[in-house]
Amino acid sequence: MNSFMSWVGGKKALRDEIIVRLADSCDRYVEVFGGGGWVLFRKNPHPFEVYNDFNPNLTNLYRCVREHSQELHDELEYVLNSRLDFEYVREMLHSKTVLPDVRRAAYFYQVIRQSYASGLDSFGAQPCGMWEKFPIIRCAAGRLQRVVIENKDFEKLIVQYDRPNTQFYLDPPYYATEDYYEDVGFTRADHERLCNALLGIEGKFLLSYNDCPEIRELYSKPGITIETTTRLSNIAQRYDAGKQYPELLIANYDTLTEGILARQLTFFDDPEDIKSRIQERKVLWKPN
Repeated sequence: MNSFMSWVGGKKALRDEIIVRLADSCDRYVEVFGGGGWVLFRKNPHPFEVYNDFNPNLTNLYRCVREHSQELHDELEYVLNSRLDFEYVREMLHSKTVLPDVRRAAYFYQVIRQSYASGLDSFGAQPCGMWEKFPIIRCAAGRLQRVVIENKDFEKLIVQYDRPNTQFYLDPPYYATEDYYEDVGFTRADHERLCNALLGIEGKFLLSYNDCPEIRELYSKPGITIETTTRLSNIAQRYDAGKQYPELLIANYDTLTEGILARQLTFFDDPEDIKSRIQERKVLWKPN
């Protein structure tokens, strides 16, 4: 299924490449920088799953979708696609006004839907109705019933949920694009702190990043596999159709043997698709 929302840096275009590389042996799944949850909603459920994000408005929205979907529906039913309303609810979210959780979630969802490229800061001035999203919000409520929702710093979360059978998937703010993420500070020191936290875990991690020299250098370490890939640049489609954005997929395991090939014999996978993925796999760094 699809996510019920778009998000800056969302992985809709790359989710299948990520999912096929998840370690097949892990039965605990932890999404550390949850965002729009495109990987979580697309993949098959694990017995134990965690969605985390440091943005409190985002995690409140997820909790309200899971626990109060009808009340959220009622709050959104007659929302206007109006610049004046958009600016009002955005101001309310940034004020110190105490709002009920469901109303705060409705305001935040409205800002996501009506802002330009889901950037939360400027009115998109595009046709945008709420009613078309109500069915998928209800589906998301069902999918999230057994998912633990957290609002923690990534380092504390990793320590809490690390086990040998844990698969961490991480999609952090990309290097040198941190200002695009409202309410979440992320500095060069945080990129280094994330790397140090991941290099010491018992479980497995798969990490998606923008392809840049700083991140290549940071993760070119023993035991780490780095692959290069591309995805469609969603924002650029408006003026440059088909434009690709270079990405890195980084893991502390071999994503071929523990991910792609481990799924080759399952009932639902197409052998030709598996063969194609192997041929297209471009490994930048792999320990000898």
